Amino acid sequence: MPDIILGIDPGSRNTGYAVLTEENGSLIALRCDVIKLAHIKEHSDRLKHIYDAVLNIIQSVKPNKCAVETPIYGVDPQAMLKLGRAQAAAILAIKQSGLEAIEYFPKVVKKSITGNGNANKEQVAFMLKKMIRLPEEKLSNDATDALAVAWCHMMNSGKIPTGSKKTHQNNKKSDWASFIEENPDRVRG
Repeated sequence: MPDIILGIDPGSRNTGYAVLTEENGSLIALRCDVIKLAHIKEHSDRLKHIYDAVLNIIQSVKPNKCAVETPIYGVDPQAMLKLGRAQAAAILAIKQSGLEAIEYFPKVVKKSITGNGNANKEQVAFMLKKMIRLPEEKLSNDATDALAVAWCHMMNSGKIPTGSKKTHQNNKKSDWASFIEENPDRVRG
């Protein structure tokens, strides 16, 4: 049975989530969406909403693995505190469901997809479109970030299907050759 991975990009106004799986050698995003929280005034009520929503997502899609992005920096300490609490609410729902919550730093996620830990959101989204069959609707940045977290976990688990396109793996010349062939616009002369 293929892995079903829930990726979460926690936020105090929008928490992105994505469900990624493999089917017949292709990676498929089963869901990519956002838990919207801006309409909820009290921060504690937002945390409860994140917790409940993540529990509902887990119950409906039944992932066997979960990955969460770890917030690591911010200008405003109060905003970072709220972001950390949002992450904690998501992790608590995952743990309450009996699953392990694996955490990834943003630079690790970006590097696993683009080969560059400092890639911007557009670069990450571009590469995800090349590697994963996405839903038809346009994805928000938060949903794309959550999908990136799920993809990072799949890659780090060694579960990327052989038929899927993937970014480079260090010291594997054939993978670099494939990467360059599939991404000629990223090669500098």
